[in-house]
Amino acid sequence: MTPSPAVAAAPAPAKPAPVVVASAEADTQPTADAAGKGGVNLNSASVDVLNHLGGGHIGQTIVKHRPYSSVEDLVRKRVVRRSVYEQIKDQVAAQ
Repeated sequence: MTPSPAVAAAPAPAKPAPVVVASAEADTQPTADAAGKGGVNLNSASVDVLNHLGGGHIGQTIVKHRPYSSVEDLVRKRVVRRSVYEQIKDQVAAQ
């Protein structure tokens, strides 16, 4: 008996490279480290970063009333209520 001709096996399909998707949220949330070193800068932070401070959607309002010479300007300029200010004051800075 003659051996049957070998059938060439098709190469295994290549596995697609894993796709790494960066989370937009990871770039926009203030970190504890940022809050510990002066906080989020009211004069340069993005609307998204400011919205994640815990005072609700306050980012656009804060940006609209720039510049700030101190954190207390948020209350003096009537940008946020005192209750919101008390929530975020330790997380922000006016640099």
